[in-house]
Amino acid sequence: MVASPGFSLTAVLSLALGIAATVAVFSVIYDAVITPWPYAGFDRACSVWTTDKAGHEGSPGLSGPQIRSLRQTASVEDAVGYDGWNLIVTGSDVPEDVQAISFTGNAFQFFGLPAMLGRYFLPTDAPDNADPQPVAVLTYQFWHRHYNSDPEIVGKTIQLDHKDYSIIGVMPQRFTWMDADVYLPIKMAQDQIHLYGYILKLRPGIRGEAAAAEFAPWFQQFDKERPNYFPAQFKLSVRMIATEYVRDLRKTLYLLFAAVALLLAIGCGNVSILLLARGTARQHEFAIRSAVGASRWRIIRQLLTEALLLALTGAALGAMLAHQAVGFLVARLPEYSFPHEADFRLNIPTLLFAVAVAIASGVFFGLFPAFDSGRKEINAAMQTGLRTVAGSIRGKRVHTGLIAGQIALTLLLLSAATAAIHGFTKMMQRPLGYDPHNVMSVGIPVHDNTLKTWAERSAYFAQLRERVNGMPGVVQAGISANATPPTNGWSQPFEILGKTAGEYQDARINFVSPEYFSILHIPLVEGRLWQEAEVSRGATLAVVNQTLARKYFPGEDVLGRSVRIPRLTGQPPYQLVANGSDGWLEIIGVVGDALDDGLSKQILPGIYLPYSVNMWMGTQILVRTQGPPLAMLHGIRKGIAAINPDQQVYSRVDDLETWITREQEWARARLVSILFAAFSGLALTLAAVGLYSVVSYGVARRTSEFGIRMAFGARRADVLRLVARSAATSVGLGLILGATLSFSLSHVVTRWADNVAVHPLIVPGVSLLVIGVAAIACLVPARSAVSVDPMTALREE
Repeated sequence: MVASPGFSLTAVLSLALGIAATVAVFSVIYDAVITPWPYAGFDRACSVWTTDKAGHEGSPGLSGPQIRSLRQTASVEDAVGYDGWNLIVTGSDVPEDVQAISFTGNAFQFFGLPAMLGRYFLPTDAPDNADPQPVAVLTYQFWHRHYNSDPEIVGKTIQLDHKDYSIIGVMPQRFTWMDADVYLPIKMAQDQIHLYGYILKLRPGIRGEAAAAEFAPWFQQFDKERPNYFPAQFKLSVRMIATEYVRDLRKTLYLLFAAVALLLAIGCGNVSILLLARGTARQHEFAIRSAVGASRWRIIRQLLTEALLLALTGAALGAMLAHQAVGFLVARLPEYSFPHEADFRLNIPTLLFAVAVAIASGVFFGLFPAFDSGRKEINAAMQTGLRTVAGSIRGKRVHTGLIAGQIALTLLLLSAATAAIHGFTKMMQRPLGYDPHNVMSVGIPVHDNTLKTWAERSAYFAQLRERVNGMPGVVQAGISANATPPTNGWSQPFEILGKTAGEYQDARINFVSPEYFSILHIPLVEGRLWQEAEVSRGATLAVVNQTLARKYFPGEDVLGRSVRIPRLTGQPPYQLVANGSDGWLEIIGVVGDALDDGLSKQILPGIYLPYSVNMWMGTQILVRTQGPPLAMLHGIRKGIAAINPDQQVYSRVDDLETWITREQEWARARLVSILFAAFSGLALTLAAVGLYSVVSYGVARRTSEFGIRMAFGARRADVLRLVARSAATSVGLGLILGATLSFSLSHVVTRWADNVAVHPLIVPGVSLLVIGVAAIACLVPARSAVSVDPMTALREE
């Protein structure tokens, strides 16, 4: 290794990079997709989904009696109901937002994870027909952040919304269900108005299809109990939470694992090429050793020691790099694409497998020259000079095959990387239809048992908006209850006055104030927006986007027409609506299109209504500022608290540019583009190094031949052609095989990765890149060949 530092460093890095990438990606797959949950029997935890005739999916909440009904079915082992509220703790200049999840009393037994400190609450703390005990269980993160990891926290009191709760326990670090801060016991109401989330755990051996068949009659009954809540003519499916949660990320990570497996193969192939070329060039040395009495076993031991030393050094470096690479990958995963319960660690079995593959390939090809040469070749090797020893026909074929394989796999990786980057670039360059710069969305929760009437809530939201709008540094503030792009709106069927409703006539319903459009620089195309007096009285006036106008009123004047949203009905106090909200809504304006269904999908028809027409238990204030928005956040918190000392804002506040980068499709496409580009770049480098090594050793073996040819009149161009011809076969075979693989597997890449843009010129373009790199890799050895002095070569011969 010391005698040939360039060779040793190249071989070690080839193995280390292949091992590190493979182990890191599979470690992330294992911890994020295969075993992310620490909860007992969670492979049987599920939820029930409905799918309407248009393909819209959802998992609707259920009432307390409905959840209890499902708990009694033969398929269900246990069921947990839960609800979420944003509460406050006080003690600083602004109230602190606390995410509280209220569970039924059996929840912690359902999850099966013991408390780290104290205990969790039990069914006796939250009986079905009685008020729950005022107890609280803290998450590890909240305990660490708010109480500085106080080991004596159990038994102390926490005040949430000015109500005292006794802290009875702290859950372990991996218990992060729904990213809550505290868990409280709940009493589920007996009516059909209050809705709760739920988790079911199927009995062992029960499949989702069987459970869905048993649940179907129950959900038909639920549909009758709550009209217009479930979709019309819906189909039922039962989906495992462990599978559904990581459905999109799984495809991305499996695709990346296929890429790093190819990279590992290229790395091992590169080491094999280096060892084979070096061993072939040392056949004269082996012949001398054999002539002076060295046995074949002794030569094999020497080669084995060298190969093992290289492989183990590469494996050790690969393990260290893999440990760092896991953290790099986790930091770039889409934020909510995997359970936050996942505990990312280096996967030891995968590391051992990758090391074993690396050692096996290194040992096999390190020993190949010893097995390839026989005693009968000793005299021939002794009679020739060092530079004239040529490898066997079989050795040359192995060289050709390995180089061709490297080129093919590299071309495949480069094609996939180029398609991914092209798709990601197209998504980044797509017009948004709005301006997210210097705009943030400030979430405002409404506390339980407050603002129970439509007039109170509408006036309160208006007061908050006016306060923020008047603050120094604020350009404009507006209400966006559910309309913050690029994924926004409430997908609902609607009707058009005077027209027969289509079978799949849906629109995205957005509840905003008129300032919303000027804040986001969404132009008014025709008509007008609402006036302040109309918003204050909850006027049933609508503004539509251009997509809706073109699709449902082609060639017609849309102004003055009317639409109706049948499901726009109230559920006090959680959903308060203005009078006539489910009646006909007059269209008074058309605005420009803005993305409302993600960054890559087509813009959907959109209807905008005054926020006062429909108000939930919270809203958002869009704020355009003169400078960076988040720099003003604390001042805005204080301004809101000045109106209501108990009013917090959501703990997570981002600017709208972060809303874009937080989109799952954007984050997955970015991850695939970055890693594919890195992997393909490494693959191209390794392939170039392998080709360079083979050509260099070939030139070294044929130095005397080149000298003789030039002595007899061969031109430098003739020698260059000889060198190029030695590499052309390998490169040509690799390009043909790689192009075939790239074209045939393009549909696999597009199916398993988001926003991959396959273009017919990608493979030809990448092939030219590979040819260029191969030419450069051959250039240095070729220049060495043409610089041979004929007389020097003849004297050596």
